[in-house]
Amino acid sequence: MKYLPHTAEDLQAMLEVIGVKSLDELYSEVPEELKLKKDLDIPSAMSEIEIRKHIKTLADKNLQLKSFAGAGVYDHYTPSVIPYITSRSEFSTSYTPYQAEISQGTLQYIFEYQTMMTHLTGMDLSNASMYDGSTATAEAMLMCVASAKKRNKVLISETFNPSTLRVVKTYAKYHGVDLIVIPAQTDKTTDKTAIFKALEEGDVAGVIVPQPNYFGVIEDFSGLAEACHAAKSLLVVNTMASALGILKSPGEWGADIACGEAQSLGVPMNFGGPFIGYLCTKSSLIRKMPGRIVGQTEDTKGNRCFVLTMQAREQHIRREKATSNICTAQGFMCLCVACYLALMGEKGLREVNEISYSGAHYLQEKLLETGAFEEVHSKQPFLNEFSLRFTGSKEQLEEFRRDLAEKHGILAGIIAEGCDNIIIFAVTEQRTSEEMSILIETARKYKA
Repeated sequence: MKYLPHTAEDLQAMLEVIGVKSLDELYSEVPEELKLKKDLDIPSAMSEIEIRKHIKTLADKNLQLKSFAGAGVYDHYTPSVIPYITSRSEFSTSYTPYQAEISQGTLQYIFEYQTMMTHLTGMDLSNASMYDGSTATAEAMLMCVASAKKRNKVLISETFNPSTLRVVKTYAKYHGVDLIVIPAQTDKTTDKTAIFKALEEGDVAGVIVPQPNYFGVIEDFSGLAEACHAAKSLLVVNTMASALGILKSPGEWGADIACGEAQSLGVPMNFGGPFIGYLCTKSSLIRKMPGRIVGQTEDTKGNRCFVLTMQAREQHIRREKATSNICTAQGFMCLCVACYLALMGEKGLREVNEISYSGAHYLQEKLLETGAFEEVHSKQPFLNEFSLRFTGSKEQLEEFRRDLAEKHGILAGIIAEGCDNIIIFAVTEQRTSEEMSILIETARKYKA
């Protein structure tokens, strides 16, 4: 068995320590009927050329769809230089930043990531980082409770992505947080009146709202920060990271904590991952924030260098004092995001959003004209994502989406969870007018 690292002498030495004479004696307690009496059914070996061809044959069976789906994961273009930069040895071989003298690559890209995320969100500090947008939101909830004095009630809008809500509810249950879901209004926006009323009643540690929300609506949070702060509560704004290049930032809304998913900043979609949750906050909440903070300094020779300034992980301090049990930063994803933001800059990020905005508004208008769809709510502002109600039956809706997938390789949005015949469409700079034309023409066949 050439792939097993142990020699016969190694095995004998280990058996002697255990106190048995052979492998048969070691496994003597396993019933004979459970032991394999023949060779494993493993295919014969292939050359490197053969195995590459075989893997490609298997991969070609996958149906690569052009995605008009969103709801937290977006098909944005990843510049070709990013894989090259992320594969450089100073980044790809450095592990954790415990020893600053040998981890400057890791420390630098975390520092650059944190710096750019604070600019995007309008916050003072950024950590590096959360597993995904859902855990970042849950950690923001725990920060609200940790910052409050003997208050554990947190309000969260029902207009969040249901998957995020489920994660936050799970965290709340096992941390003893009294999580109150504020219902959505008929126009698919947060009921701010209900929030104001709950704040007036007191005992609220924080309020969490999405921007844009699950249905793609850009919500108006005017007066929300003032109401929260008057009630000595914190405001958390969850925003799709790419949208921060053009929308009002959480800091401009007066938020105390900004969180969300940063996959839209150059991280490609890949069968459900990877993701990267971001979490930014004001300086006053630094001791309540989980994760790491990297700082910039100078070495003894006056050269610019980086150090691990703060870490609130349970590995490093007493378990009961830790802010979170999340013990690993999405370091490689931080590097991808930092590279993307550095390449795009403010102008590039705005251009991506403008192209996506134009495509989404064009597609919405044309789909409504087909008669196969109708508006879910009154005309609410949206960026690159919108929801429409299919006017046909549920069976016709499934046929419509299957038709596009099988015949044209198009993923026609996603069906909104818990809603009858509502599809959420997303458009990025990757979607072409030809792809949108196919989607529109296919929809005409299903006019009610």
